[in-house]
Amino acid sequence: MDNRDEVKAFLSSRRAKITPEQAGLTSYNRNRRVPGLRRSEVADLAGVSVEYYAQLERGNLAGASDSVLDALARALHLDEAEQQHLAALARAAGPASRTRRKPSAPQVRPSVARILELMTGIPAFVNNGRGDVIAANPLTQALYAPMFDDATRPPNHARFAFLNPRARDFWRDWERIATTTVAMLRAEAGRDPYDKSLTDLVGELCTRSEEFRIRWAAHDVRLHNTGVKQFRHPVVGDIDLNFETMQLTADPGLYMTLLSAPAGSTADDALRLLASWAATRHTDALPTHPRP
Repeated sequence: MDNRDEVKAFLSSRRAKITPEQAGLTSYNRNRRVPGLRRSEVADLAGVSVEYYAQLERGNLAGASDSVLDALARALHLDEAEQQHLAALARAAGPASRTRRKPSAPQVRPSVARILELMTGIPAFVNNGRGDVIAANPLTQALYAPMFDDATRPPNHARFAFLNPRARDFWRDWERIATTTVAMLRAEAGRDPYDKSLTDLVGELCTRSEEFRIRWAAHDVRLHNTGVKQFRHPVVGDIDLNFETMQLTADPGLYMTLLSAPAGSTADDALRLLASWAATRHTDALPTHPRP
C-alpha cells in the first residue's frame, strides 16, 4: 500500500468531515461549495503555512515533528484512534520504513498456548492485526462455530464478516461489526503498509465485497479494545458477551481477546451450555501447536 496515497486520502477525508462551525471559525464564506474545511483553514488552525500543510496533504509526512502532528490532530479534531493512525503514517513515511516490520508469529509461545488451554470457562483466542485467529481454546471454537466451520485456515474475522453469508445471522449487529473490522484493518495498514498478506487480504475483500470496498474507501480507523459483542449462536441463541483485547507485549503484532458474561446472567448460563456442547462437538480443532 502506498504510504503517500494513504496520507493524502486520510488527511483530506478528515478535513472534509470538519465543518467551520465545529472548528470554531466565526468568519468564513457561507456559500462555500463543500461543507469541510479548506486547506488554508486547517493550516491556520494548526499554526503552519498553507504551503507546508499542502505538502503534508500531498502525502509527504516524512520529517513532520510530534508538535506538528499534535497541531494537526487538534485542528482536525482527531480522536485517539485517528491520532495513533496519523503517528503511524508519519513513522511509515520516515527512513526507518525502508525496513519492513517483523511479521507477527504464525504460532503462539508454549506459555500462551497453556494459558488458552487452562481457560475453560470463557472464550479466549489470539489473533494478529489482519484478524487471523492464530490460536483459540475450545470454547472460542464453539462460540465462533460458523467461522471455524469454514475450511479456510487460518480463520479470519474480516473474511468471515464479508464473504460468509452466515455472518449476517451470526452477528446481530453486523453493520457495526463490519465497520469496526474495516477500521481495524485500515489502522493495521497504517502501522505496516508493506505487509503483503494484509495487502492481499484487502485486495481480495475489495474485489469480492462491495460492502467492504465502500467502508475501506472511507479511511476510518478505530480502537477495539473493550466493549460488548452481540452474537446469535445457532445452538444457544442470542448472547451478549463483554470482551477485553490486550496486546501480547512479548509478541509484537499479536493480541489476546477474552470474552465473559456477568455471573448468574442469562449469558453466563448460555456460556455454560455452550461449554457442554463444545465438549461433545466433533470438529477439527484449530492447530495451536506452540512454537519452540
